[in-house]
Amino acid sequence: MSAKRDYYEVLGVTKSSNPDEIKSQYRKLALKFHPDRNKSPDAQEHFKEISEAYAVLSDSDKRQLYDQHGHDGVDGRYSTEDIFRGAGGNFNDVFQDLFGGRSRGGGGFESIFENLFGGGGRGFNRQRGNDLLHESYITLEDVLHGKQVELDLQKYVDCPDCNGTGCNPGTSKSTCKDCNGNGQVRVGRKMGFSTFVTVQPCRKCNGIGEIIENPCKKCQRGKVKGTKHLSFNLPSGIDNGDYVIQGEGESIPDGENGDLIVRVRVEPHSHFRRDGIDLYCDAKLSMIDATLGTEINVKTLEKTQTLKIESGTQPNSILKIKSQGLPNQNSNRRGDLFVHVVVEIPKKLSKQQKSLLDEFQNLD
Repeated sequence: MSAKRDYYEVLGVTKSSNPDEIKSQYRKLALKFHPDRNKSPDAQEHFKEISEAYAVLSDSDKRQLYDQHGHDGVDGRYSTEDIFRGAGGNFNDVFQDLFGGRSRGGGGFESIFENLFGGGGRGFNRQRGNDLLHESYITLEDVLHGKQVELDLQKYVDCPDCNGTGCNPGTSKSTCKDCNGNGQVRVGRKMGFSTFVTVQPCRKCNGIGEIIENPCKKCQRGKVKGTKHLSFNLPSGIDNGDYVIQGEGESIPDGENGDLIVRVRVEPHSHFRRDGIDLYCDAKLSMIDATLGTEINVKTLEKTQTLKIESGTQPNSILKIKSQGLPNQNSNRRGDLFVHVVVEIPKKLSKQQKSLLDEFQNLD
């Protein structure tokens, strides 16, 4: 499968384009590639591509996520159906202007969804379980090496009696006769010389397409409260932020699972400060050592390393120890450790020390 093109490139807009400009450009492309108007073999694929791009860029939250993380951010957070969920109003505005309700399926969002997913769009009306949040506090040592997290989630799980089907053991769901399993029904009404067709969730099966005639006696349509054990790895180089484990959130009967949001917080370190993949620390020197030069032992995240201090090192100098920072998640590169030299000036001197310093100061 070929890689997705950049959404801005697909629509022919830029990151600085405002919502009205994006909507206007999508309107032009939709008019060009809508399957009701363009009968070329690749028109439908173009229509899918521009519609997906518009679904993301017309939604401020999804657009922000895309701008920050690209396709990986959107695809890691949303299913294809989720990308279009909530965007129906944006599409209906465009298609009401373009087609006035005369296109297939009314020309609105339902028609788009049929073109994208085929059939009656069964599943789009499925409810989605809530996302669950887990906060994970980690150390810089965890950032260096990675960390395996063991977690017991209290959530709805598949009923052990019916294996999550919601049906009494030995029975199964039956296809809804009202919608023939599509989950949607078409409703037409005449207005003058035109017939307007809308697609609505089937009332009998609540848009599921199937009916449980003999429900399980233990559960509510396949789900019971329980505990699920999860084990997952936080990779080395990880930073503060929210990371998504798809499908491990709350589950609901006849719906799709929410996601588990792992909120990573890197705890402050007593010795090191972090800046991306680089680390910073302080090293205290006496003014004599800074003047004459010496060698000091510097603590890194893994070991103690010797660092040479050249004679005449000035206060607040920054010295670098290569490859003793944190790993980069996207490459084999590792950051550096920068040592901030803090020269300590004694607050109290003996008479002899003062005399020696005076003598030093008066030397030519």
